[in-house]
Amino acid sequence: MEKTAITTKDLCTGNRPEKQEAVITAKDLCIGYRSGKQEKRVHEHLSFRLFPGELTCLLGANGTGKSTLLRTLSASQPALSGELSVQGKPLSAYSEKERSRTIGIVLTDKTLAGGLTVYELVALGRQPHTGFFGKLNKADRVIIEDALEAVGISHKSQSYTAELSDGERQKVMIAKALVQECPLILLDEPTAFLDVVSRIEIMTLLHRLAIEQNKAILLSTHDIEQALVLADKLWLLSKENGLQCGVTEDLILNYRMDSLFSRNDIRFDYAHGVYYPTVNSQCFITVEAADEVLLHWTTNALNRHGYACCPASAAEATEEVPRLSVLSAEEFRLVQGKECTTFRSFEQLLACIK
Repeated sequence: MEKTAITTKDLCTGNRPEKQEAVITAKDLCIGYRSGKQEKRVHEHLSFRLFPGELTCLLGANGTGKSTLLRTLSASQPALSGELSVQGKPLSAYSEKERSRTIGIVLTDKTLAGGLTVYELVALGRQPHTGFFGKLNKADRVIIEDALEAVGISHKSQSYTAELSDGERQKVMIAKALVQECPLILLDEPTAFLDVVSRIEIMTLLHRLAIEQNKAILLSTHDIEQALVLADKLWLLSKENGLQCGVTEDLILNYRMDSLFSRNDIRFDYAHGVYYPTVNSQCFITVEAADEVLLHWTTNALNRHGYACCPASAAEATEEVPRLSVLSAEEFRLVQGKECTTFRSFEQLLACIK
């Protein structure tokens, strides 16, 4: 297939090589709960779009309404007001069968289908296309096999679901959503309970599938580190600021990450992409290091032990303030007044400054 060339104008204006319509669009959306005549509004005036070929990560503290938003987008609960459309059609106008062919959902809950093989469980995703009796034809089987291959789990197709690891089981549930052939896939914390390797695998897989299969994929996650690396777009949800949407790097470099958590004792490290506790110490030390890696980890160690670090050129760099020079991970020189002490490891250094 001939590829569409991306021109300088496309790069500068953000134009897509091929015109893409938003899969889902919301205008002035209000989400929450309704009981009789009573309404509990969780968020109001939300406007956003999701595009095919993009992985979007929904970030926010517990209790900010991430699950409520996902349930509203999946039609598990109705919006209180506003407009919400999927592929140009109001979501409320979709029948249950139409929704199952349009929106794939992967929940955090562990599947109870341990007695089914991987192939059988994934095949259940074809039910919106096969009807009540679920009889698979040749084309259905090709779709199932392609999905198993796409998530890298085809070698386990005849294994029972109960025999799988948590990471493998999550891949199976993603494959089940893929065989629905939906343009939109919603996932509620798909990396919860997974080890670091499995979290990276799942996030990398979802990003690849969004691109290769041209799907709009939205997931909620607390795995901020991987979201910042792999998400094309971020949705930052907070009680104070509502929903902020944008390209990952735009939100980071516009200093929006500090608005995600309404706490003064936690800050975002914009240089390293992590949250950290603030250091409220009157004990200062100046630090200089041979490279950025040494500087980062030295500062990390000193902060942990209550030291506020400042560069050697800062105003605090007086004779009364200790001065630490880090030449390597095996050579530290601490100058206090006229006394200079050398350490050969972090262990020796930290034992001294305690």
